[in-house]
Amino acid sequence: MSQRRKEEFLNGELYHITSRAIDDNLLFKNTNDYFRSIYSIYEFNNADPVSIFNRRRDRIIEKKREKSCELRGRTDFSAADVDKRNKFVEVLAFCLMPNHVHLLLKQLKSGGISKFMQKVGGGYGRYFNDKYLRKGHVFQDTFKSVHIKDNNQLMVVFTYIHANPLSLTDPGWKEKGIKNPKKAIKFLEEEYRWSSYFDYIGKKNFPSVTTRDFALEAMGGAEECKDAIKNWVLYHKDLSDYNNLFIE
Repeated sequence: MSQRRKEEFLNGELYHITSRAIDDNLLFKNTNDYFRSIYSIYEFNNADPVSIFNRRRDRIIEKKREKSCELRGRTDFSAADVDKRNKFVEVLAFCLMPNHVHLLLKQLKSGGISKFMQKVGGGYGRYFNDKYLRKGHVFQDTFKSVHIKDNNQLMVVFTYIHANPLSLTDPGWKEKGIKNPKKAIKFLEEEYRWSSYFDYIGKKNFPSVTTRDFALEAMGGAEECKDAIKNWVLYHKDLSDYNNLFIE
């Protein structure tokens, strides 16, 4: 996730960010990889030095975290301590897909998005390479971004990000629609946990990773978030007017 960008990200503005694995390889091979990526999104959102850059300590923390997540289901990374991070961005939403990541970010510091993406990409990349005994880049050299300019665009992108996992159950759904809408809605609301959607609809999952008040107000609340997804699934319409927002 390189920081070499031509565009200038503005403080206080929202951006839809997508970063893909190099050559469309898998970014996540098992549950622990998903946990680690979400942990990285939380931990590396910090302009101050992050201790898990120390590889030996990093692996110790990783083992402890994996055990904690697996045995006790602990997913709130800030639960034990007051959040003292010097944040680059506010993470409004995220979704992890097997070979790419979607983020909805609000920049807090000048250069914050680029620095955040560089730290997340570098940190997760080191973990991935160490774990799977590989070398080289894990993510493509540059990430893609779209500036979110109004509430309508925010609502569309919010829904698109959280509906993205439907590609795993209905390949080609964006063009052809959903074969089984009831099953698709159940999949998003009850089964696919690797996004911020659970937390938006009142199911505690990774609550410390995202800042949700702004998007919840824009969407109209938790039930309206559900309705937006349901309407997306049930009444799939021509989305050509929003193609510029749907980066992959």
